[in-house]
Amino acid sequence: MKKPKVLLADDHRIVAEGLRSLLETDFDFVGVVEDGRELIAAVEKFQPDVAVVDISMPKLNGIDAVRHIKQKNKQIKIVFLTMHPDVTYAISAFEAGASAYVLKHSAPSELVAAINEALAGRTYVTPRIAGDLMQAYRDGVGTGEKLEEITPRQREVLQLLAEGHSIKQIAGILKISTRTVEFHKYRMMEDLAIKTVAELIRYAVKQGIVTS
Repeated sequence: MKKPKVLLADDHRIVAEGLRSLLETDFDFVGVVEDGRELIAAVEKFQPDVAVVDISMPKLNGIDAVRHIKQKNKQIKIVFLTMHPDVTYAISAFEAGASAYVLKHSAPSELVAAINEALAGRTYVTPRIAGDLMQAYRDGVGTGEKLEEITPRQREVLQLLAEGHSIKQIAGILKISTRTVEFHKYRMMEDLAIKTVAELIRYAVKQGIVTS
């Protein structure tokens, strides 16, 4: 019987190698990528059945990368494996198209179970936050109104700014002009009523676009 193909996205090499050993037994492990942009390219190249994705990754965080992926590939199952127990991250993950949410300090068997649940078309939430997540949905907690005021492209620019990339470097990564990067930066500051880049970066951390 053909094994399901699994792709891993995690920028911590030691963690990634440990997960490789775990997953190779039950799945066809197609590779490891270290940032959100590599993840998008690898999904297109390998067409995995499941992607196991960290939230905190350079250049493009896991949640925004998954939003990109799901626009083109509705069938792929996404399992988030993260250090973040905060339910706001879990809500964002499921809104982006996740099938499962597992914490990194959970038992290894829980990740395998989550992948199998996702492949079966079911949703899996780590028991550590399942109760809090259900309560958050009952209370109508979302990801924050202001987050919706910036466009997906602005979120990409904002993450790269917050990671310390220069305007020229951002233009190169996103394959746009420096003038366009500057436009996005100042448009965000205007729409969010933010006066300095430092405040803009604090906003990125608060919204989970990057981690502090």
